[in-house]
Amino acid sequence: MWQAPPAPTPLDGEWLPVLDMPPPGPQNRLTVLVRILLLIPQFIVLWALSVVAFFVTVIGWFGALFLGRLPGFAADYLSGYVPYETRVNAYLMLTHDRYPPFAFRTPGYPVQVELRPGELNRLAVFFRIVLVIPAMIIQAVLYAGWWAVSFISWLVVLILGRMPQPLFEATAAILRYRMRYTAYLLMLTSAYPKRLFGDEPAPVTGGPVSGTHPLVLSGGGRGLLVAFLVIGVLSSGASSITTTFTDDDGYTEHVTGPLLPGPLLPAGPLDAAR
Repeated sequence: MWQAPPAPTPLDGEWLPVLDMPPPGPQNRLTVLVRILLLIPQFIVLWALSVVAFFVTVIGWFGALFLGRLPGFAADYLSGYVPYETRVNAYLMLTHDRYPPFAFRTPGYPVQVELRPGELNRLAVFFRIVLVIPAMIIQAVLYAGWWAVSFISWLVVLILGRMPQPLFEATAAILRYRMRYTAYLLMLTSAYPKRLFGDEPAPVTGGPVSGTHPLVLSGGGRGLLVAFLVIGVLSSGASSITTTFTDDDGYTEHVTGPLLPGPLLPAGPLDAAR
């Protein structure tokens, strides 16, 4: 059973939430073929959990303003919700082949998220929605880019029976950035989302091998991540194109609509807030 290595002690005093996954391995082509269908129950559960998370976050925001940290019940629930969402997204985005369990605590599961809720700056809590806008735009563009070419990624994994290393690196970088963004939005960390393009290599030890801790991107992984950013910007621009129709009676109508599909993720109150 794979175990995530322990998180290192931060050198700069700022601790970022950690995403741990093993390196890419063989996958069952049948589960890859029907991955989205398999996840329908998870989408339903995740939507229900997001409804609860929305109200817990609102209450937690008021509590954090007074206490300088999330109330215990809010920290406990949201610390379970964020890893749950990350596990579902990781399976959906084909990074591994083990179905996510219907549980908040999953020791030994390939995808592990470490969060350390603690002291918060009350001013940063008060302006959280405003402060998080740049990170929200970045993660939205990244996801739009990934999903715009998701059919190609799916086809590659289906044919090869595994995710190529550069694609895994870029996908893991997107997953980790979204996880850190969500953790910051939900006040589970005071550290703003960063290190999109990976970490510095760590000394080799004899402990468990992680594919994302630290997350070191190769040239191919960085290239794909940049490509996802560019495609995401283009697809976001295309989705806002306005078309003008004029009928036979001279009536002009302006229609704006998406030209490219967005992420196949359950839409809940938290997604609306993002």
